[in-house]
Amino acid sequence: MIQQPRHQSDYADRDIDCQEAMEPGFQAIVDCMLEAGWARGEVMRSLRQLIAADNMAQKESARLEAQLAIARAMIRAGRAL
Repeated sequence: MIQQPRHQSDYADRDIDCQEAMEPGFQAIVDCMLEAGWARGEVMRSLRQLIAADNMAQKESARLEAQLAIARAMIRAGRAL
């Protein structure tokens, strides 16, 4: 069972707490993959691809947020997009 975060806002150890919360879920996924007959190398490759996809999604989200911030600032300044 995933525990609720200790704090709802950002704080110094938030990344560590997030990793600790996610670790049992990832371990369950790996265990299921191994039980289904996946080779350990296939499991690791799949996890790396999942991490890479998440990194790309985070970068795209950050880029979109920056574009939205610029658009909002231009609207507030009365400039056309």
